[in-house]
Amino acid sequence: MTLWIIWLSLAALLMIVEVFSQMVWTLCLAIGCVAALVGDCFGVALEWQLIILAATTVAAYIILVPYVKRWHEKQVAKEGRASRTGMEALLGRRAVVTQVIHPGEIGRARIDGDSWQVVAPGVPYAIPCGAEVIVTDYNSIILTATLPDK
Repeated sequence: MTLWIIWLSLAALLMIVEVFSQMVWTLCLAIGCVAALVGDCFGVALEWQLIILAATTVAAYIILVPYVKRWHEKQVAKEGRASRTGMEALLGRRAVVTQVIHPGEIGRARIDGDSWQVVAPGVPYAIPCGAEVIVTDYNSIILTATLPDK
């Protein structure tokens, strides 16, 4: 029984998952599926196809992870910034005020479609809707912002 269509379908599905998740292991599994597909085309038994899948996946992971890490480090260095995730990634970003930020009170601002609670402690007047602010810090899920230099 030829399983090549199943191996091809799995490889294609894993590549789609890789594109959306950017997880190296899904790419390695897709490579393993392609290797198993080649084994099936040469008439290798299913048990050996599974062994080929496992061995090729592990080998691809061992080879690709250091390469992907180096590539990522080069991209971060080229952009001249540290790699930040989560709340740290918001620092230095510009946000558009969607609910007036009064002195000493919480307002709201939007970054990349997400609405955040924002305070602006150094600003002595209300910041109107539509104004831009720059995120300088955060406390829990409340962002601290300031007005951009003009």
